[in-house]
Formats: sequence, C-alpha cells, structure tokens
Amino acid sequence: MKDSAYKQAGVDIEAGDALVSRISPLAARTARAGVMAGLGGFGALFDLKKEGFSDPLLVSSTDGVGTKLKVAIETGLHDTVGIDLVAMSVNDLIVNGGKPLFFLDYFATGRLDVGIAARVIAGIAEGCAQAGCALVGGETAEMPGMYQDGDYDLAGFAVGAVERSRLLDGTRVKAGDVILGLAAQGVHSNGYSLVRHVVGKSGLGYDAPCPFAAGQTLGAALMTPTRIYVTAVQKALNHEDSDGGSAIHAMAHITGSGLPGNAARTVPDGYALEIDCQAWPLPPVFQWLRDQGGLSPEDLAETFNCGIGYIVIVSAESVAAVTKTLTIAGESVFTVGRVVRAQDGQMPVTLLHCDQAWS
Repeated sequence: MKDSAYKQAGVDIEAGDALVSRISPLAARTARAGVMAGLGGFGALFDLKKEGFSDPLLVSSTDGVGTKLKVAIETGLHDTVGIDLVAMSVNDLIVNGGKPLFFLDYFATGRLDVGIAARVIAGIAEGCAQAGCALVGGETAEMPGMYQDGDYDLAGFAVGAVERSRLLDGTRVKAGDVILGLAAQGVHSNGYSLVRHVVGKSGLGYDAPCPFAAGQTLGAALMTPTRIYVTAVQKALNHEDSDGGSAIHAMAHITGSGLPGNAARTVPDGYALEIDCQAWPLPPVFQWLRDQGGLSPEDLAETFNCGIGYIVIVSAESVAAVTKTLTIAGESVFTVGRVVRAQDGQMPVTLLHCDQAWS
C-alpha cells in the first residue's frame, strides 16, 4: 500500500494510534473517583464533588524537565523522565495546600518512536501513581524539521484543588516558626545545563562507573528521578496548632535558583528565613559537581537543591508531631532553620555557614 502524503512528509499517524493503544492501560491504572472519561476525547472531564470538596479553589501548575532530557537521550535511559515531569508540577501544586487531581502531558518529537515514547509515558503514569493523581490525557506531536532524529521534549500540566479554608498563603508565618527540610533524591531536574558542562570537563562518559555512587554508571546516577513529596505532605497537612489553624504555615519546592530563590517565595513582608547549611550533609553528587566543576558554594546554592528538595515551615509547638508524620511517611527530615523578624536591609533568606558546609 502506498504511504500517505502525510507519512511521506514525515508524520506517521499509525504510529500515533499505536502509542495510544499502548499507553491507555497505563493511564487507566491512575484513575480516581473524579475522572469521568478515559483517554481519547477532545477534553477531559473531572467531577470535584466526587472528590469530596465543598468550597474548592483550583490550583494548577505546569513545567518541563529541561536539559535533563539530553542526558536521557544520550544514555537511552528514558524510563524515569516521566516521573521528573510529574514531580516538577505536583510538588509545586501542593505548596498552597492543594491536592493533585489530574495531569496532562505534551510529548513532542521529530519522528515518533513508539517504543521510546511508551517508556517515557510509562514513567509519567508512575509519577501520577506516586502523586495520587489521574493521567487523563495529553498530546503527542510529531514535527519533522522541528527536532533532530532522536530528540524529544516534554511538558506537563497538573490541576488540583484545596478547600478555601485550608489554603496556605503565608499569612500564618511568624517569628519563631521552624523550617524543616525534606531530603532530595539527587539533583532532581534543575541545573542540568551546568551538570552536562561539568560532565564534559570531567572527561567521563555517561557509561563510566559513577565516582559518587557505587554500582551505577554516571548516567544512571544523574538520571535519578525527582522525589515526589505529595503523599507525605498531604498527611502532614492534617496537623493543627492549638488555635485550630494549620500547623504548617508555608512550604516551598526547591527547584531552579536553589534554596535562596525558592525559599524566599514563602516569606511575607516583615520576616526573613535563616537556614543553617550545616544542618544536613551535602550529598556526594553535589560534592562531585563542586570538585569537578570548580563550583563555589554560591554556585551550588543558586543552581541546585544541595540535598533539600522541599521545605516546610511549621509552628514551634508542632515541630515534633509534623516531623514524626513526615518521617513515618518515608521522608528524611532535617531541622534546617527558623523564621525571624527582618532587620533593615536583611535578605529574605540567609544561608548560614554555607562556605564551611559546602567548600
């Protein structure tokens, strides 16, 4: 049979249909109560009433994976970038107290390789399962001439909800609050342009034995997926102070611009955060990047999570209870700092002992 004109131009509709067939069961296993239809429609429907909300506010977030995709493509390790994609959106979404409900993805490539795309989307489904949200749809775009053979890009879109009365907007933050840091799972998905530059300087290939993680290749270690904090944080949000308000006063997802840039987004006027960099160990991957790249503590702080992927600001009276809940839920929790009243000229976030801890 003669190929269609569209296929001769580089777009294979049959490959797209084959991909939908392969990923439909993956999406089905992420279904939750509010999902009203499966894949294939022009729009996805979701019933908030079935999720038990009475006065909900919608929360949404979108993100990508960045140049970590270049590492995936060069190593052929495509199975976890989908987890990264989900994590980058849902970890942002829960900062305001929201519950992730559903997720959509956008996969763009020059020529659709069904096998690779299915591996990527299987990772997205796994990320959704970890976050407790439904994969309700997406878009696969085959665009010859836009991408080189083998290249692809990803974007993700998460939607959730929070009861109006449970919204975290920073208004409860006060001096004396304690900052808890939840351990990261490697580099997560930020700073990979610098990571790739350092790898180039090191002279190592991605298939070389990893200098900082025994039993892995360098590429596999750098492809460790972003940690998803949804389950633990949702449990911790159930804690209340003695006044009946949430024991958690603010949170931040530590992504690009590191601790100073992201933690600053939680600070209301009149307050500042003091974070002690000696309160947790600098993970080996960042030590290696520092040494191979000649990176200063400032470079590390402004680019990477440096071992803390998420922060939770808690009232002093509830620190023990919240820490216990997060720990039982599987998180490694460090008490990393405190909220203070801002002095004239004080930066929103001060990193204490950074030079000593990260040099």
